[in-house]
Amino acid sequence: MNQKPTDSLQQTLQLLDLHHDSFYQAADFARKTGHPVPSDSRGWSQILISLLTGIQGRHREKGTDLVDGSDVKAANTWEAIDTPRFNGVIKAGTKAETSGKLESLDKTPFLFLVLWDHSPSTKKPRCRIWCVRPQEDKIFRKMCKTWYDKRDGGDIISTNFQLHPPRGKDSNEIRNECGNLLYPLLLCAEHDKNGFTVVEYHPEVLKTGRCEFSPAK
Repeated sequence: MNQKPTDSLQQTLQLLDLHHDSFYQAADFARKTGHPVPSDSRGWSQILISLLTGIQGRHREKGTDLVDGSDVKAANTWEAIDTPRFNGVIKAGTKAETSGKLESLDKTPFLFLVLWDHSPSTKKPRCRIWCVRPQEDKIFRKMCKTWYDKRDGGDIISTNFQLHPPRGKDSNEIRNECGNLLYPLLLCAEHDKNGFTVVEYHPEVLKTGRCEFSPAK
């Protein structure tokens, strides 16, 4: 990216640096004491999205992650001992009136998926953000409807709709048993000795981004 970062993007990079430095400083102590690295990827990711998009959080009030009804899901592979996934991506199993129904997507302007992993080519820590517009994205809605239908029919028992991110891959394919899709990439940033720098930034996906079917393999 050759152009000068905007103020919001610059603040986003500053937060990415802070998260990286805090995480790996804590990792040193965790290794010495034999404990997992303490990391609130969910909280960091929510703040990250607010800085990047300008959409505020709820100031500790209950509800969706962002004040406009949008949600943020996070997965972090750094020092992970399990297989990180995006969990609870769509609503099911709650007391909300639209829980378990496709109509729940009508109240979600954006779904942000934040993945912290390493680039397979540069080996650098990186952060990628994909953005879905659930109200408008027909392909994403079709996949969700398939999942809801299978759950209503008893083929799926779980209330946890998971998406499997492309951990350690240079790909925008995010997988689910009801559909493997290519998701709109909003931001990709990598960390080097000078901190995080932007590799890709596509703010237009906030207005025009749509999922695509992944080519069959």
